[in-house]
Amino acid sequence: MSYDRYVAICHPLRYSAIMSWRLCITLAVTSWAYGSLLALVHVVLLLRLPFCGPHEINQLFCEILSVLRLACGDTRLNLMVIFADCVFVLVGALCLVLVFYTCILFAILRIQSREGRKKTFFTCSSHLCVVGLFFGSAIVTYMAPKSSHPEEKQKVLFLFYSIFNPMLNPLLYSLRNTEVKGALQRALCKESHS
Repeated sequence: MSYDRYVAICHPLRYSAIMSWRLCITLAVTSWAYGSLLALVHVVLLLRLPFCGPHEINQLFCEILSVLRLACGDTRLNLMVIFADCVFVLVGALCLVLVFYTCILFAILRIQSREGRKKTFFTCSSHLCVVGLFFGSAIVTYMAPKSSHPEEKQKVLFLFYSIFNPMLNPLLYSLRNTEVKGALQRALCKESHS
């Protein structure tokens, strides 16, 4: 999404040539394939571990860190792989997004009209909010030391980045649509009058 915004703002005349169906499909397939490969690696590493004691996960859903707490064997390899994934996937992707948005910011600052800068900035702001919420909560969840988050706080963080952010996406992106804004304003006005 950040690359799409970068091309749309920094290279608007070449947008349709750069963001072809082929590139979009390649980006989507690459993301899905990489995500599936990472999930497979974690499953294979989990299968080698012995599990004993209570087979109840004190979590809202079956999450890898919670499953690892149930293992009786050595989980250092699993934790190292999770940390490496975080560095490459979370921090790496976040850095790439920040590079694209830095280029976008410089392009916005070069726009002459104040209205044009404002409109362009608001085009990207919803995506940047979602990116910040997702990456921030995921990095805190997976990369912070265990002792810094009690289990109840971790439940809230897991809930936040896995459920709240995906639910927030359609709302933030649709608020740019004037019809949705009008419907939301009518609903809020109707609610305040009753």
